[in-house]
Amino acid sequence: METAKYKRVMLKLSGEALASEKGYGIDFDTANTIALQIKKLVEMGVEVGAVVGGGNIWRGRSGEGMDRTTADYMGMLATCINALALQDSLEAIGVNTRVQTAIEMREIAEPYIRRRAMRHLEKGRVVIFAAGTGNPYFSTDTTAALRAAEIEAEVILLAKKVDGVYDKDPHKHEGAVKFNNLSYIEVLEKGLQVMDSTATSLCMDNQIPILVFGLDEPHNIIRAVKGENIGTLVSSNICK
Repeated sequence: METAKYKRVMLKLSGEALASEKGYGIDFDTANTIALQIKKLVEMGVEVGAVVGGGNIWRGRSGEGMDRTTADYMGMLATCINALALQDSLEAIGVNTRVQTAIEMREIAEPYIRRRAMRHLEKGRVVIFAAGTGNPYFSTDTTAALRAAEIEAEVILLAKKVDGVYDKDPHKHEGAVKFNNLSYIEVLEKGLQVMDSTATSLCMDNQIPILVFGLDEPHNIIRAVKGENIGTLVSSNICK
């Protein structure tokens, strides 16, 4: 049987990851592919928490001229739509799942309660944390870092459309250099687009490593949890 390096993980998915190549909305083939990988983790005995962004539906900065707080709340609601879509994909293949929201909406999800979330994880249920932190001005990156600290996750698996952290955008610059390892301080000092500075600082303060990898390759989520050398690891270790 395959063994996992981590017992409890926080999986952070961007909303764009669910949109796949379409760039907007939800691609259910992609959602189902992600769900199958999560199912494999559960079968390996890994406890999985997840945070999904909402950028495939709404981004706060899209509301030009709109009140920032209102725009951010709209983004939180977008994360709830994505969380329910991922939950549906998981439960369709027999994975017990709970969605917990930072904004109460009892008809469709549980309110976020840390002890209840921990209990779900211990019972082998996947817990999807939606509606951000429940506060404007905070990103879903910060949500992932905060919830990871609260549930005592061993690592944040940051699944992106790029296969690691580069010194510049590899989609725009042909000579972009990929990092294998980075320290939190390096990420902050270099202004690298891993997570926003609030999320990175929170991970640094709580010594939560961040593994950044791409979703394009099949089974990368599983490979990350098994401890294979993929992507970029951000931690207190400064080796290259």
